[in-house]
Amino acid sequence: MNAKDINKLISGCHNDPFSCLGLHKIGRKTLLRVFAPQAISVDVYLRNGRKPLLSLKEIENSGVFEGHVPASKIKAGYTLDACFKNGSHRFIDPYCFPASLGELDLYLLSEGKHVNAFNVMGAHVMTHDGVRGTRFTVWAPNATSVCVAGDFNHWNSLKHPMHSHGGSGIWELFVPEVEDGVAYKYALRDKVGNLLPLKADPFGFGAEIRPNSASVIRDLKTYEWDDKDWIQARKNRHHREAPISIYEVHLGSWQRTEENGFLSYQDLADKLIPYVKTLGFTHLELMPITEHPFDGSWGYQPIGLYAPTARHGTPNDFKAFIDACHQADLGIILDWVPGHFPSDEHGLAEFDGTHLYEHADPRKGFHPDWNTLIFNFGRREVVNYLVANARFWLEEYHLDGLRVDAVASMLYLDYSRDDGEWLPNADGGNQNWEAVKFLQSMNADAYNAGAGMGGGIFTVAEESTAWPGVTAPTDHDGLGFGFKWNMGWMNDTLQYMSEDPINRRYHHHNMTFGIDYAFSENYILPLSHDEVVHGKGSLLARMPGDPWQKFANLRAYYGFMWGHPGKKLLFMGCEFGQDAEWKEDGSLDWHLTDFPEHKNIQKLISDLNTLYCQTPALHEQDCVSDGFEWMDGGAQADNVLSFIRWDKSRETPCLIVSNFSPVPRQDYNIGVPKSGHWDEVLNTDSSHYGGSGVGNMGGFETTSIPNHGQPQSLKLTLPPLATLIFKFKPKF
Repeated sequence: MNAKDINKLISGCHNDPFSCLGLHKIGRKTLLRVFAPQAISVDVYLRNGRKPLLSLKEIENSGVFEGHVPASKIKAGYTLDACFKNGSHRFIDPYCFPASLGELDLYLLSEGKHVNAFNVMGAHVMTHDGVRGTRFTVWAPNATSVCVAGDFNHWNSLKHPMHSHGGSGIWELFVPEVEDGVAYKYALRDKVGNLLPLKADPFGFGAEIRPNSASVIRDLKTYEWDDKDWIQARKNRHHREAPISIYEVHLGSWQRTEENGFLSYQDLADKLIPYVKTLGFTHLELMPITEHPFDGSWGYQPIGLYAPTARHGTPNDFKAFIDACHQADLGIILDWVPGHFPSDEHGLAEFDGTHLYEHADPRKGFHPDWNTLIFNFGRREVVNYLVANARFWLEEYHLDGLRVDAVASMLYLDYSRDDGEWLPNADGGNQNWEAVKFLQSMNADAYNAGAGMGGGIFTVAEESTAWPGVTAPTDHDGLGFGFKWNMGWMNDTLQYMSEDPINRRYHHHNMTFGIDYAFSENYILPLSHDEVVHGKGSLLARMPGDPWQKFANLRAYYGFMWGHPGKKLLFMGCEFGQDAEWKEDGSLDWHLTDFPEHKNIQKLISDLNTLYCQTPALHEQDCVSDGFEWMDGGAQADNVLSFIRWDKSRETPCLIVSNFSPVPRQDYNIGVPKSGHWDEVLNTDSSHYGGSGVGNMGGFETTSIPNHGQPQSLKLTLPPLATLIFKFKPKF
């Protein structure tokens, strides 16, 4: 063995350790070389042998041992016994195993077209040539060498150099007898041989709990799913005509242990699922659970995009939680963050000593708002990494949907930047066409992945601008999302609701303007975590008036929201009127549910969800204009809005009437399109919800007095600060 190879090994700079380690045919003899730094001696045993076959000799105190072995005997396999000052270690030589990555995998990875890259990259527990162990695979094209260090080699950054697959930039090594639960990182050296900070695996399927930051080997193939019925049926639950009502939750603060610790995934399955089912929600949306180093980021600055956070348990524990949701007929959506990532030294930042995942120019690669880095959407390998990640969560974890965070920050090159702080595109504009192409690719592939599982998955965009075609198909130049958060509706209506009723007449358009664009996209109406943080206060606290009026306003607002076109989303705590702003470092204020006024909000949300799901007029045509008709959108002097929601058959419409004035109104005449009885099916002022009990005694027959362009009308009593929902009762 030449001195150059020895120096590369002992300095951690060898990019082809298989060329000198392991078994080598030299003439008629077979030579075995082993790299065992700090070993005193190394003996060779046959795989199941009790006595050493021979002792290897060290080459000039280099830690490299070699010796000639009988080829006929060694074919059956061998083990090594290395003796150190503090004991001996028996192991199977990693360098006696051939590479297992195929040429097709390497080609697809190099081209950025490997939709199942997660089946190749990362740490995979497997059996290779009859031996159980873990194959490590990482992309680092600009590194001069990569070694894997971990619990299994006492974090020695020299002992396990990986093999380079040349121009692909892929490094690989199979390490025998290393299995699930072992922590590891990669030791990379840059272009000039400098050792970089140890890096977590970009494809790591598990991770340590902060402040520790290593990846953890997780065998993802051991869980047995029991959600077949849900998967087969979910296609009918997730289209535009289905009722979708979402409970957004931060798992770390929904509820805590008595010691203020995190609940386990099993605890959450036992407590959260039945609670959400009692409230009638159809889906859970989880704020990001991909591994993140800082609790205060709420998960929106992830480092382990392929690892569910260890704060609540293992990947299999998370799978069991999802499985339990599905068995309870509850869908699961995950907040997914491909727009940026933190610059922690163990993460993706300058991964191989270069700007591998991020843009080098801070005008394209740095987010001033969040002090984070931006993925290089123009690099095919990076796009492949992200597109495959979306598919990973849908396939491997059976998730039903992905809500993509901060889409606008990806679409616009000048997002939150002043002049001179951004670079225009080739046309001189501010559109990030590379990000557009990435989002289109992600959505197209996500729906393809869903189709392979029987259909029914969907994606959601948190997009705060008027970018056209967010939910249009990609083959029609759209971004390809299934739904979009209606941020404009949320901002306008909350501004209106925060006004004193005496001033609301001057802001009436805030409640009506949303209909002008309500059917331009497939919308979800979001009252999310963003509305109860950063000094905004809780939803209840933003309502005007005395305590009774605050609760009445909130109930009326919820009634209006559930009657308005669009799917529904409500952040945890809002369902019982939490009066304090949300904090991520403790539990929700569950003691409030002991008070009637808060408990009554829960009852209302449960009844609204039940009515919404059971009433086709309230959900079938959420996304098309045929499902909506104003009766009177111009009664600003009265603070009253009234509209019809139509079912597809146009047989059993609903009338929604909101009185956002504290004044009850008697004999209020509202036109309706059908003659007959209209049942009052929900009244937010009902004493059942803590209201004043003013109402319409179950409903009314129409009178043949035309009004609002309709042939019939209803003479109603409108309670103060309340929303009423009436349902037409056909005569059969």
